[in-house]
Amino acid sequence: MRSNELLKRRKANNPPTVIDVRTGFEFKAGHVPGAVHAPAWKILLMLARLPADKSAELVVTCEHGPRAQMAKGLLGLYGYRNVELLDGHMSAWRQAGHPLEK
Repeated sequence: MRSNELLKRRKANNPPTVIDVRTGFEFKAGHVPGAVHAPAWKILLMLARLPADKSAELVVTCEHGPRAQMAKGLLGLYGYRNVELLDGHMSAWRQAGHPLEK
């Protein structure tokens, strides 16, 4: 999902659940407002707070992409079928000047 689309959907109160798989330090430094912090290891061990609805729309992000791609694969294995990656990930979100929550 493009960052502009995510921002537009957030403003329209129709946002997907954003899953941020970065470390706690990275997450606390600034994340997409309302994002769920779920490092990939927590997803792997099924310890992450994820929507119970496996058809929920999810957008996964990390800093540059590799961790998000891995988490997307894990979510697929666990039955989530509506999972996208945030285009350009958090680095692109910040560069675009989109809001951050700390």
